[in-house]
Amino acid sequence: MSAWIDAGAFEDIDDEDVVRFDHEGRTFAVYRFDDTVYASDGLCTHEQVHLCDGLVMEHVIECPKHNGRFDIRDGRALGAPVCVNLKTYPARVEGGRILIQI
Repeated sequence: MSAWIDAGAFEDIDDEDVVRFDHEGRTFAVYRFDDTVYASDGLCTHEQVHLCDGLVMEHVIECPKHNGRFDIRDGRALGAPVCVNLKTYPARVEGGRILIQI
């Protein structure tokens, strides 16, 4: 059964930015673009590097280690060196708080 988990305040994430969120031993990345939030696993599928240190450009997160890129909307790997998609999670804003369903 999945639950909606509070991942922090919406106002704490700048537009076109990403933050790390840890919950029950797992790391997630929470993104904001155009006042919409997205969530994914927090580690790159290529080298297990934290995506929160990466760069968000429109709907793309670029891994800080080897510049692998993923679409933050659906986790799709966008080319070498990443070839395994990133798991994504439903996310929404409610009462100024970011909720992700894990």
